[in-house]
Amino acid sequence: MQFSPKVESITPSSTLAITAKAKELREQGHDVIGLGAGEPDFNTPDYIIEASYQSMREGHTKYTPAAGLPALKQAVAEKLKRDNDLSYRTDEIIVSTGAKHALSSVFQTILQDDDEVIIITPYWVSYPEQVKIAGGKPVFVEGYEQNGFKAEASQIEQAVTDKTKAVIINSPSNPTGMTYSAEELREIGDVCLKYNILIISDEIYEKLLYDGAEHVSIAQLSPELKEQTLLVNGVSKSHSMTGWRIGYTAGNKEIIKKMSNLASHTTSNPAVMAQYGAIAAYEKDDGSVEKMRAAFEERLNKVFDRLNSISGFSCQKPQGAFYLFPNVKQAVDASPYETTDEWVTALLEKAKVAVVPGSGFGAPDNIRLSYATSLDQFEEALNRIEQFTASRGS
Repeated sequence: MQFSPKVESITPSSTLAITAKAKELREQGHDVIGLGAGEPDFNTPDYIIEASYQSMREGHTKYTPAAGLPALKQAVAEKLKRDNDLSYRTDEIIVSTGAKHALSSVFQTILQDDDEVIIITPYWVSYPEQVKIAGGKPVFVEGYEQNGFKAEASQIEQAVTDKTKAVIINSPSNPTGMTYSAEELREIGDVCLKYNILIISDEIYEKLLYDGAEHVSIAQLSPELKEQTLLVNGVSKSHSMTGWRIGYTAGNKEIIKKMSNLASHTTSNPAVMAQYGAIAAYEKDDGSVEKMRAAFEERLNKVFDRLNSISGFSCQKPQGAFYLFPNVKQAVDASPYETTDEWVTALLEKAKVAVVPGSGFGAPDNIRLSYATSLDQFEEALNRIEQFTASRGS
């Protein structure tokens, strides 16, 4: 059977691959510690669960508008005003089945065949694949490690061609946890305005910031940048609602309308009970978001120095999200393995620790470890990693 060339071009997710291998080993009875998780290890707050349950008891189990419940879009608009000082009308907002679906819908809506999208490395694994599925071409700009894995405006400008349609900004970043300052964003924004390039701002880790770091949305910086930006966010990371699949896009009314038309022929609407849960998430604050953020910060501060002390590891301290992204080139070079991917596979098979190779993020010398797990588990994982590197992977 022949398959779609677009689907054939997709690279399998390295995150899912390592997760599947770890699951296989667990099923065989091995004590595997997984540090690949891209989701908080807290349950969804009770008040959100109760609101969702109550909505079903009240009969809210039918279709909603494809772009989402008007009440949820209003709650999103109020959240954006309250948290980000951004004013959006409800016809400038669409609710999707998670931020991943929101991003995919953006690309399918704005891209024509061979349009280019500038993606800064390291990047979230799905950005380039989603661009390719939509018929576009990923163009990579390196965020150098010595610059906090962030790209400078001059690098963005050098990558611009007459086919450039958009640039993706992810701050705080997955996988690095680094954030862009207002000045850095303004400089990148000036380039985008100069060449009339759309900005896709992925802000899903907005609430998970540490050491006094503050979130800045590029859309906040000027009315012109707001008009040029498609802001993507959701409740998955902020409220530990990954399985609920509620994300949203805020931006230009005409683009949002086209995305709504697309949704009407693909998903129909996000699950209605999940939408009611998201309304509760944005309308009430019981302190659970801050409690979770504080727990992640405590873990980060307790494990960071220990990780950096492992022979062959070099890690910058992240400002957000819940990942550590150390460079392990020296550790790999001292081992019998030729690539980081091989080293990661051996770490899982021999030390029973699952981490994600950086190759899937466009950074082959790095690995990603999630501290969205218990402190005891993470510290035991570091013990095993240290023993593995000391034995040179044998």
